[in-house]
Amino acid sequence: MCMRRCLVGLTFCTCYLASYLTNKYVLSVLKFTYPTLFQGWQTLIGGLLLHVSWKLGWAEINSSSRSDVLTWLPASVLFVGIIYAGSRALSRLAIPVFLTLHNVAEVIICGHQKCFQKEKTSPAKICSALFLLAAAGCLPFNDSQFDPDGYFWAVVHLFCIGAYKILQKSQKPNALSDIDQQYLNYLFRTQVCLMQQHSVQRTKVGEVPLSLWPHGFLQEVGLKRSRSVFSTYSVVLLAFASHPTGDLLSVLDFPFLYFYRFHGSCCASGFLGFFLMVSTVKLKSLMTPGQCAAWIFFAKVITAGLSILLFDMILTRATVGCLLLGGLGEALLVFSEQKGS
Repeated sequence: MCMRRCLVGLTFCTCYLASYLTNKYVLSVLKFTYPTLFQGWQTLIGGLLLHVSWKLGWAEINSSSRSDVLTWLPASVLFVGIIYAGSRALSRLAIPVFLTLHNVAEVIICGHQKCFQKEKTSPAKICSALFLLAAAGCLPFNDSQFDPDGYFWAVVHLFCIGAYKILQKSQKPNALSDIDQQYLNYLFRTQVCLMQQHSVQRTKVGEVPLSLWPHGFLQEVGLKRSRSVFSTYSVVLLAFASHPTGDLLSVLDFPFLYFYRFHGSCCASGFLGFFLMVSTVKLKSLMTPGQCAAWIFFAKVITAGLSILLFDMILTRATVGCLLLGGLGEALLVFSEQKGS
């Protein structure tokens, strides 16, 4: 059992590292900054792989009630924000900086638990939140590669993560499994993107108007059928979503559009995103929250360290100090989680 947990943990770390490095390469080195297309492609790959896994019996997706699905819809909207804002931020920020800001989501969760749920918070967790907040707050003033747009999208990203995790914890026990939640995220990600486009008022897919999605869609064709056909519709929906944002036309000017390294990197990004999701679900199912937090922290340290060697980043003493303070804050968070477990 211990060996199995180690293998799952190492698999998670490998997927985490490879996913971040691949996404950073596509977004920053190749400069493919078309988030609607990027997340649509990841949706298609992830949805197809998860659907195939379900059909082959490798993944269990339960037939949930429509009320559970609609209750999860706000979380799916936030998931879209996480991916969209995250890709925007990662394209402009170094990975260590991005991860330091990303960790501030834990401060939001801690504050919600303390203020609204009146949960007891350990001193270690409070110190962790303060260190994470201080590191993120000082970083913009000491980052020699400061990018205001990158920091803006990072803030949007961390707020979406915090709200997403709060909604996730507030769900009824056994209402939706982790796999169910991720599948619904895949289902709704492109539709939510469409809802955010003001110029697209009404689009038909078959006989079902977009204005009825997701409620009308699930009602007319049923949840199981909606799962099976969504992957096919993703490409069509992606085209509609991309046109108002300009991504669909602008991408034709992308210099690496017909290069194999671009195609290979995009495919790898989609596959790695799926494997990261599966390994994360497996990690949570086999380990305690404290053990999960330790593996996630380990994966972040490795990813941040290797990214400094692979991508351009100017390190000053002040920047390193902020990053180390953020690392100390997350280490304290891991300690508090393990103590609570």
